[in-house]
Amino acid sequence: MLLGDKMDQFTDDEKALLSPFFSNMDRQIFALTNLPQVVCGALFSRYSRSSKSLRRLLLDEFIKDEKSGFSEIVSFAQGSGHDSIVATQRAEEFYDRVLVGYGDDSVAELGGAHIACEGVSNIASKVLEDSRIGISPLEKSTRYVYFDEKINGKYQYYNEKDIMNSRHADIYIETCDSLFDSYAKLIGPTRKWLTQKYPKGEESERAYNSTIRAKACDILRGFLPASTITNVGLYGNGRSFEYLITKMYASELEEVRSIAAGMHEELMKVIPSFVKRAKGKYGDPTIRFISETRKGMEGICQKEFGGIKPLAGKEVVLTGYDRDAEEKIVAASLYPFTTISMGQVREIVQKMDSGEKGRIIDEYLSRRENRRHRPMRGFEHAYYEFDLLANYAAYRDLHRHRMLTQQRQLLSANLGFDIPAELGEIGIEREFSEKMNMAQGTYQSIAKDMKAQAQYAVPFAYKIRWSAYLNARELYHLVELRSTIQGHRDYRKVALRMLDEVRKVHPTIVKHMKFADYREFEGLERLEAEKRIDSRIEEMKRKYGDK
Repeated sequence: MLLGDKMDQFTDDEKALLSPFFSNMDRQIFALTNLPQVVCGALFSRYSRSSKSLRRLLLDEFIKDEKSGFSEIVSFAQGSGHDSIVATQRAEEFYDRVLVGYGDDSVAELGGAHIACEGVSNIASKVLEDSRIGISPLEKSTRYVYFDEKINGKYQYYNEKDIMNSRHADIYIETCDSLFDSYAKLIGPTRKWLTQKYPKGEESERAYNSTIRAKACDILRGFLPASTITNVGLYGNGRSFEYLITKMYASELEEVRSIAAGMHEELMKVIPSFVKRAKGKYGDPTIRFISETRKGMEGICQKEFGGIKPLAGKEVVLTGYDRDAEEKIVAASLYPFTTISMGQVREIVQKMDSGEKGRIIDEYLSRRENRRHRPMRGFEHAYYEFDLLANYAAYRDLHRHRMLTQQRQLLSANLGFDIPAELGEIGIEREFSEKMNMAQGTYQSIAKDMKAQAQYAVPFAYKIRWSAYLNARELYHLVELRSTIQGHRDYRKVALRMLDEVRKVHPTIVKHMKFADYREFEGLERLEAEKRIDSRIEEMKRKYGDK
């Protein structure tokens, strides 16, 4: 079925040339295949300034244009043996030539790359994952993987260069080794205690063992220091990578700057035109701006707040919200379905009583059948600001939400730590507290000379403070996702308290957040989820055979 004008007609020879690069040749909706990212970017950017169809554009101005070097670029991508360096250079020349006169940074969003950053700390991984949009990260999980492995006789934690070149090197190594010793030593006893307390039922051996592993990891992850090494995979567009690298070059941490340089070098091999401005004429002024602004703000804060001790306080505080949120949401929800201005809509909504506004919100949300039925964009017109406090392990999970504004403070050992309830039953609560106190002493010693670097010595059990500024739509998403019963109790608690705080001021707005899960659960949180995985495994066996 055609969606618009008559499609281009191609000869059989032309179809033969084009077919490797499109998922079909006879429809008006198609995907691009077998094309390097730089060609995709240039093709789409040229597409915006041409009357030709995409297939015709590729044929006339790319494939048949000898100056483009298209055959050399694409033949390498298809594995015909052309030299990758030559192909990349030709691709960059091609990209620059096609884009002469465009001057639009958004063009770099039309191509992207996958990159792996291995052997990075849990301090650096948060920097890598800070981007709100444009980059999708995936990190090695502390819930499904044990971190007890030694390589060449050493636990896997990051030896921060500034610390290792200071008088704190010995105590830092001693602290990290001691934390890992306890973590590794207690995996066996913790698993044993769990299997005794929660014996296997009708579930499969795979589901049971996976659940026990996840529970043991949840209980023990508080021992892990923020220096713990992890792996992060990223997929992103060129524009987002370029800005991420620039920001990382401005970091006060040597590790982060080193990762930026490594990412820059590798991405220059695959999407050079998209990331080349991360340093140099354009990047360096931005690096100075970020770095010098940070130093200036730190100086002001030291002067104004330097003598004030931080208080742990409440875990969730609603520090700000739209007083007229209900009116804003109702008006914005109605607006797309009218032909009048927003001002006119708001004027009418202002005259409605609370019952009428409530009925409109009911109409907008009452058909939700599961948490994936997110409110539509009318709910983006009211905002809430929270001051949040949770252990670093829980923060790492909540940090993954990107459609909001989050700003964290430096991780420290000044706000106390959480003790998993199970440690008392297992009989290791005392050892846990002793290790936390030891780490606090190490942190405080290092922090006298370098606060940012001292973060590496802080265990996941210690609390961190951050702010979250989000709209009502994202609040629905965050609370309903992070309160599910298979989630970790620490971040479930934060999510549900966020809902409680908003309900106090705007009950009508959160009335339909019916998939927030307040159930108390003591046991193997992951078990039901693992059973569902078993069901999918069996379905795949039926579909594809038991291979």
